[in-house]
Amino acid sequence: MDVTGHTRRQASIRDVATAAGVSYQTVSRVINSHPSVKPSTRERVLAAIEELGFRRSATALALASGRSRLVTVLTANTTHYGYASILQGIEEAARAASYSVGIGVLESAKEPAVTAEVQRAADAGGGLIVIAYDPAGVRALGAVPPELPVVGVVETPASPPGGDRPWVWTDDREAAHEATRHLLSLGHETVHYVAIPSSTRRTSARTTGWRQALREAGAPETWPVQGSWGPGGGYAAGRRLAKDPAVTAILCGNDDLALGVIRALHEAGRAVPGEVSVAGFDDAPHSAYLTPSLTTVRLDFTGLGRAAFGLLHGVLEEFAPVAPHPVSVPELVVRESSGSPPPHPQPCTPPSQ
Repeated sequence: MDVTGHTRRQASIRDVATAAGVSYQTVSRVINSHPSVKPSTRERVLAAIEELGFRRSATALALASGRSRLVTVLTANTTHYGYASILQGIEEAARAASYSVGIGVLESAKEPAVTAEVQRAADAGGGLIVIAYDPAGVRALGAVPPELPVVGVVETPASPPGGDRPWVWTDDREAAHEATRHLLSLGHETVHYVAIPSSTRRTSARTTGWRQALREAGAPETWPVQGSWGPGGGYAAGRRLAKDPAVTAILCGNDDLALGVIRALHEAGRAVPGEVSVAGFDDAPHSAYLTPSLTTVRLDFTGLGRAAFGLLHGVLEEFAPVAPHPVSVPELVVRESSGSPPPHPQPCTPPSQ
């Protein structure tokens, strides 16, 4: 209703096309996540959709197509920054295409619990997106029946997967490599690493990128300190590392770990970045407002969620198949927490496990 008390006419697909300066067929391709639309055109159409408040009736579309317009996301976590941002991207893209999104929380990595949750998602119909950053997600992705359309959001694969693997990921290996190179370029003899848990028993892509940068620079290699996902794990790792005067640079597997590490260093009387430089991973919203503000690597998790839905939508709507692919290029964000090492640092402690 407008200020005169009259009910406004609901925006149509042609209104969106006029506002965006494109054909209505192009608008249709955008809201159906068709891969043939240029990114700049897609952004212009999405902006017009948002401005005009355009909405399609999901019920009418489901009746017309005979397809369920539902996507279920299986995830073991909905609160950590990366997971939550992926969910946001999925929901945004699904809403624009008039799909509904349900969430199934994997409360355990044990096979019976995972199998039951996958079955509930299958019974709901539609398609499935699995966030496979942890053992529960990896097990769920492997348990999806072959007849159910599914896309996996995964860690960086060790090698490019085959075309039958509908996966998306960010290039974590390159991101960790770039962050480590930055710290080494400041003059640090080596960089210690506080690792997040891997989704599998193999070495994670972030650990691989960190180690590769050390080897390329001829820097002493240390064993990664195993952390968790949250600040508590970073705090425990930071207390251990703070005791070693040879530690002058620490890369953390995510920004929450870095938060805990910085607190532990502060309590140990070791200044950041005066004595120890700290870098995080992900560029979570709080990282710019820490004291000192956190150097980190920015990854587009929201874009990853959009891409995951776009890939699944293509399967559901029978678009041309899209190969699995990394989604975003990492961006190093240099802030206050990284700097040159102290003038006379201690010799690097030999690696220990």
